[in-house]
Amino acid sequence: MSHKQDKSSMLSQGVFIFVYLAVLTLIEFGVALTFNSTILLIVVALVKAVLVVYYYMHVYQLNTDHEHESDENSYEYKTGTNRIGLWLFLISDSFVFGGLLVMRLNLLGLRHPHLNQTLGLFVTAVLLISSFFMNRGETLMKNGDRQGFLKNTVITFILGLGFLLGVVIIEWRAIPMIAEPILHFFGEPEGLEPLKPSSGPDGAAFFMMTGMHAFHVLTGLILLAIVWINGRKGLYDEKHYPVEAAAVYWHFVDVVWIFFYPALYLVGAIFR
Repeated sequence: MSHKQDKSSMLSQGVFIFVYLAVLTLIEFGVALTFNSTILLIVVALVKAVLVVYYYMHVYQLNTDHEHESDENSYEYKTGTNRIGLWLFLISDSFVFGGLLVMRLNLLGLRHPHLNQTLGLFVTAVLLISSFFMNRGETLMKNGDRQGFLKNTVITFILGLGFLLGVVIIEWRAIPMIAEPILHFFGEPEGLEPLKPSSGPDGAAFFMMTGMHAFHVLTGLILLAIVWINGRKGLYDEKHYPVEAAAVYWHFVDVVWIFFYPALYLVGAIFR
């Protein structure tokens, strides 16, 4: 199957995939709100993950034949081996997150910690939007639009930082004087006991899962900063695989949250 597309088609495809992801996220929230079906939540999460892995992470490129694949000194050959190496790393990293999901199931069963649902949906939307702009930036760089890449990477960085701060500062209540007014804005009742790492199984599961994910978001932000700086210097005008690698890693962080979000916020009745 050929996956070659022109710039306009690639950008349009990115928009369509984002719309699908947004609609599926709303369906996911609606399922938790009404049917309270864990099976449906799993199905929706799997569909979202497949869309991101295939269309945003370009997993099909692992099977791409290159004209110079036998020449070990060619850029195409090196790109292919680097691509395989990156995916092997992501697969191995997936076992860490899979273990955390098993831990969460073992500790909490089919219920979730008491968390702010509106804030959870908001930060999830922020991360999904960041993936859209990352895909857009990567597409523009592949088509020689350096300025478009730089602008979209900055937007991705800002949204990713917003997600990270939303989890660490607000959801973790790392800075109470900032977190409490924002949580109140998102509908959190006053005087509610905050979730802490010492709050039994709920706290252990929540802080382990969000902590590991936040670490990966932080490393993703560092990668984005590096490719932005190098891209500004014109280092990727001809050879842009580093941009693809940073984008794939960022989308991987999004895929992890696609599963963590329902596991932490939606499994079990939202209103008890």
